[in-house]
Amino acid sequence: MRLIDSHCHVDGERFDADRSEVLARARAAGVTPFIVIGTGNTLTEIRRAVTLAEAEPDVFAAVGVHPHDASAIDDAGFAELATLVAHPRVVAVGETGLDFHYDHSPRDAQEVAFRRQLRLAHAVGKPVVCHIRNAHAEAMSVVDDEQLPAAGGVIHCFTGTPDEARGWVARGFHLSFSGIVTFPAKSADPIRAALHVVPEDRLLVETDAPFLAPAARRGQRNEPAFVVDTASFCARELGVPESQLFAAVTANARRLFQLPPV
Repeated sequence: MRLIDSHCHVDGERFDADRSEVLARARAAGVTPFIVIGTGNTLTEIRRAVTLAEAEPDVFAAVGVHPHDASAIDDAGFAELATLVAHPRVVAVGETGLDFHYDHSPRDAQEVAFRRQLRLAHAVGKPVVCHIRNAHAEAMSVVDDEQLPAAGGVIHCFTGTPDEARGWVARGFHLSFSGIVTFPAKSADPIRAALHVVPEDRLLVETDAPFLAPAARRGQRNEPAFVVDTASFCARELGVPESQLFAAVTANARRLFQLPPV
């Protein structure tokens, strides 16, 4: 059975020493291809994902301005981002969105960057990858103004409630679940409940590596091979065969990111 890691950061420094081995372990576990998310407070950092996608045939990139970095990118940076998004190995815009938990960038700057990237996704015909934390109502309001890009979108690492999940599904989004859904803490109960309200054809899984390793691997650096743990947990939680869940999330990722045939 194959899986796609729909959101990871293996272009980052924490993988510099063993990136090839990490990708090899994932492939051996049946995980390929990979959507690598290019983020950072400079275009140099954002470009790393594209460079990796150029070097590895089963790596595809998404590029965007994370809400944490929204105040660090100026008009010239956004113009360069628009050029980078047109790269043939770039399959999505993002991750963008709103993070009102950390507020590393002012909220008004986050909203401006979110709106600009939604418009960019509309313009280039590619889906948008959204990071939303403690800001679901506000982000939905922005999307209601700007509209979901025709190519679709995903709320990555979903950590909201069932009602918030329903709101995103109603707006046409996919929802992606990370290792957090496996955590035993009661704080993850709403996320597990949200999993049950997402239609099977809107469901994705991810690692967000190197962050958020599944419960059985807590304390380890997360890596794409571990998405198998998360997908298996989701299948058990939903009471469906692993083969069914694996096939569904793989097909969903291929369709959303317009990936070439195997």
